[in-house]
Amino acid sequence: MDERERFLIRYASGFAPFVVARAEGAWVETTDGRRILDFTSGQICSTIGHGHPRISAAIRQSLDEVVHLNSWMLSEPVLALAERLAGLVPAPLERSILLNTGSEANEVALKLAKLHTGRFEVVGLTRSFHGLLAGIASVNFSMAHSGYGPLLPGSFALPAPYAYRCPIRHCDGACDCTCLDAGFELVDQQSVGSLAAVIAEPVLSTGGIIVPPDGYLARLKEHCARRGMLLVLDEAQTCLGRLGTMFAFERDGIVPDLLTLSKTLGGGLPLAATITSAAIAEDCERKGFLHVTSHVSDPLPAAAGLAVLDVIEEEGLVQRAATAGEYLLARLRELQRSHEQIGDVRGRGLLVGLELVTDRESKAPADELGRAVTDECLARGLSMNIVRSGKIANCFRLAPPLTVTEDEIDLAVEILDASIGSVLSAGASLVSG
Repeated sequence: MDERERFLIRYASGFAPFVVARAEGAWVETTDGRRILDFTSGQICSTIGHGHPRISAAIRQSLDEVVHLNSWMLSEPVLALAERLAGLVPAPLERSILLNTGSEANEVALKLAKLHTGRFEVVGLTRSFHGLLAGIASVNFSMAHSGYGPLLPGSFALPAPYAYRCPIRHCDGACDCTCLDAGFELVDQQSVGSLAAVIAEPVLSTGGIIVPPDGYLARLKEHCARRGMLLVLDEAQTCLGRLGTMFAFERDGIVPDLLTLSKTLGGGLPLAATITSAAIAEDCERKGFLHVTSHVSDPLPAAAGLAVLDVIEEEGLVQRAATAGEYLLARLRELQRSHEQIGDVRGRGLLVGLELVTDRESKAPADELGRAVTDECLARGLSMNIVRSGKIANCFRLAPPLTVTEDEIDLAVEILDASIGSVLSAGASLVSG
């Protein structure tokens, strides 16, 4: 047994083969002196890089003033952050509840949707990831169903707009939304007439960086309106500049009924928010909405969230992410021309996926190759996720901090190139799966 596991429950596939001593910007440093380029932004939460001085200053001030309160007591940072969020999102969104994680924010969104509509059926997308709490996990279709018993009644799935591997075998490389229309036909036939909401990621991240075509979210909202359903958008990984816009839904010119934010909001601290309209919030309040935890509306993470928003605006990180994202995609497409096993490169802003295949003609997933290249990259000083849907793990997710430099992008691509070459030369069996 790894000595570090004597007192920890292993909560995923395993721990990294080192212990981190400190982190700054896009880098982490281990206790044995190694420096590793972090192209996951922590858990995609260190939006503005590790150890940003504005986050540190906000935490120090909060330590001197107030860290935690009874949940019915409000502090100045909480009130300021709620007002700031209301100013960022379009009308009619304006009411927030400040929480800790994306799982919790999505759980709250579904509770509000069910209470407001008086219905219970919820629709997600295949390959989606919204968190691992028991309720929201029922419409979490990329993983974590096996072994946990029945899902919540009324949980349905729409085919993801995965153009590279069309789930309904209709498109080839360019989704035309037929999967969405066909999916709703199936939902209608299974529903007992109690459709409450659809929850969707504007870009499906954990499921393989699946980027819907322009107009997809608008069409999704039309389907919801036709059925009297609410649209919940989970922007845990896509908001506050990561895709080159403040919010991903801006691109389609729509406004969701409920919006959830997390990861990118706290700058590395546990902070999330569920945002909705005054009409929905007040209706749910009249109906007795209840969600109280030990750390709802905590002052310290709210102070950090305000610092994150300040830095994003003052340093122009939304536009910087758009520019850096174009550069990263261009460099990866150059790399694709050098390696037959890179089947697809896709993404938006600084949320980019690179899918490995055994060969481009068959597009068979190169699962073992993906795992081996991930390990080789880490050994060479680059940390990045290999994301999965079900048992297949062959898509790299690159999500560096919005402050990443071109030099750091170049270094990451060089390490990835060398790692693919090294693994391929070491064993052809990895290519054949």
